[in-house]
Amino acid sequence: MNIEINQKAPVVSKKTITIFAPADVVWDLLTGINNWPDWQQNVKEATLEEPLHEGARFRWKAGGVSLISRIHTVKPVSEFGWTGKTLGASAIHNWWIEESGDAVNLRVEESLGGMLPSLLKSFFQKNLEEGMQTQLVELKLASEAKYEKQVASLNK
Repeated sequence: MNIEINQKAPVVSKKTITIFAPADVVWDLLTGINNWPDWQQNVKEATLEEPLHEGARFRWKAGGVSLISRIHTVKPVSEFGWTGKTLGASAIHNWWIEESGDAVNLRVEESLGGMLPSLLKSFFQKNLEEGMQTQLVELKLASEAKYEKQVASLNK
């Protein structure tokens, strides 16, 4: 990962989930930023301003907050990360995709720093924990459904 999360930030969360779909299916959904609103209930808008690469910028709106983010790591089908800023807060968000037999172990870490997370630590911690868990479940459901569709179309 090109930029690690800030372990000393006021708000830090780490989570994992197992997804029963190939790594490339998970990768395509995770890095298909323009399509995030299709599978993430909380994301209302997402626009990658240039092709996917390290340094690319994207704008998105989640939970009523507008964010500007910059991709810092793109290692196809294994690592993806970005930094983001909004009024009073900054984030580092990292993903790892690890194949394990017929499944993928997906790990995510995020740190939030800045004035607002420092002042409202418990509020931000609770929201981050819940949001990350929801996002993992949504990605799992979307990945498994996409893979099932692919398998079904091959079996026709």
